[in-house]
Amino acid sequence: MQAQRILIVDDESSLRTALFRVLDRQGFQVITASTLREAEILAGSDQALDLAIVDLRLPDGDGIDLMTRLKALHPAIQVMILTGHATIETAVRATQSGAFHFVTKPFNMEELLNIVSRALSHKSLTQENHQLRSALHRKYRFDNIVGQSDEVRHVLEMVERVADSDSTVLVTGESGTGKELIAKAIHYNSPRANKPFIPINCGAIPAELLESELFGHVKGAFTGAIATRVGRFELASGGTIFLDEIGELSLSLQVKLLRVLQERRFEPVGSAKTQVADVRVIAATNVDLEKAVAKGEFREDLFYRLNVIPIRIPSLKQRRSDIPLLLHHFIHHFNSNKNRHLQGVAPEAMEMLMNYTWPGNIRELENLVERLAILKGSGMIEVRDLPEHYRAKPASGGAGATSLDSIDIPAAGMDFNSAVDAYENALILQALEKTGWNRNQAAVLLKLNRTTLVEKIKKKGLRPPPEASA
Repeated sequence: MQAQRILIVDDESSLRTALFRVLDRQGFQVITASTLREAEILAGSDQALDLAIVDLRLPDGDGIDLMTRLKALHPAIQVMILTGHATIETAVRATQSGAFHFVTKPFNMEELLNIVSRALSHKSLTQENHQLRSALHRKYRFDNIVGQSDEVRHVLEMVERVADSDSTVLVTGESGTGKELIAKAIHYNSPRANKPFIPINCGAIPAELLESELFGHVKGAFTGAIATRVGRFELASGGTIFLDEIGELSLSLQVKLLRVLQERRFEPVGSAKTQVADVRVIAATNVDLEKAVAKGEFREDLFYRLNVIPIRIPSLKQRRSDIPLLLHHFIHHFNSNKNRHLQGVAPEAMEMLMNYTWPGNIRELENLVERLAILKGSGMIEVRDLPEHYRAKPASGGAGATSLDSIDIPAAGMDFNSAVDAYENALILQALEKTGWNRNQAAVLLKLNRTTLVEKIKKKGLRPPPEASA
């Protein structure tokens, strides 16, 4: 591992030498400068700087000004300001400008080393946090949400349009359709992306505890409140709070949530101190809130406050053409994460899965593929590998049928485009998986021009597993 690099800037030669020797013995790569200009030249090289120890008063300038220039060249750098002329005003200016610590001369060398260690640890944590957030951004990019059906495209268009706003969003859909995934896509593509995303399941917490979970409480607010606790709204400050199963809120809590949405303020349980709620609210439910309003189970005024931007997530049976893509996605996911070697889904098994009703939606599909990855481990998924209830004779005329013999158009009609897309997806995936993702061979199998096949693969967003040839 490369040694961390520290820049010392001080016009006092003896101090520079002392700091150099101590830090060099600790294994750091140390460079020194006596002026602001010299420091700028050294900092302008291609080598990264992890920490700078800068004197406040330099022969040709101000140490705080130099800190600003160093941060422009090396955004992740930590800076410690040294001075023999400390004032409260100077210390405040240094910390407000981004200094990690303000050290007064003369100082204890051991204490200085402790501060250096803390500064470098802080830099490492900051970088790690940035990397994690970058990973989350990549994970929740729009193009990482699997599906190319018209229904999914409509949802993604809505997400893209509303992400930049601060408006409240109500996400509805059956259980297992991916409502939280959509909420995260909105958050991580919004101006609040670098702030927290705080989820809470309103149906999983007892009603008597939910108010405290949402708004926090002060010590002694109720029996068992032995310490002050921060609520989810405060934790989400600057970011997004995701209120899942919002339909489960009690009427009394609905009143308090309405106030937060109207006034952007709340009080922790047992406190008279009002706090500002600088959060974006995204709510989700699998119940029909309009029917709940009609029954008196949900406040009409709260419903309209939540339903500023409604996004309806289609059920899996409403987007059957995406089933082959989702199967492909989950197979490669579990092959990678569980070191398995599933190759794909046989046509007969695909037909059964295409015509299954999927009451558990995408969550059920993901769980099925994980089960098959563990129990089967490798090879093509055949009919015999599917649990019994997936092997029931499919209802004829299903929108996603992939066998012409099984298609019987019902009196109510069927979605022609969805059926054609599903059949095409299944054929392309099977050809690619049979040929190890060799597009030339797959095109031969399908009797297609290679460029036509490549365009279809690109349009459908199909990607090979890491080990497959392209």
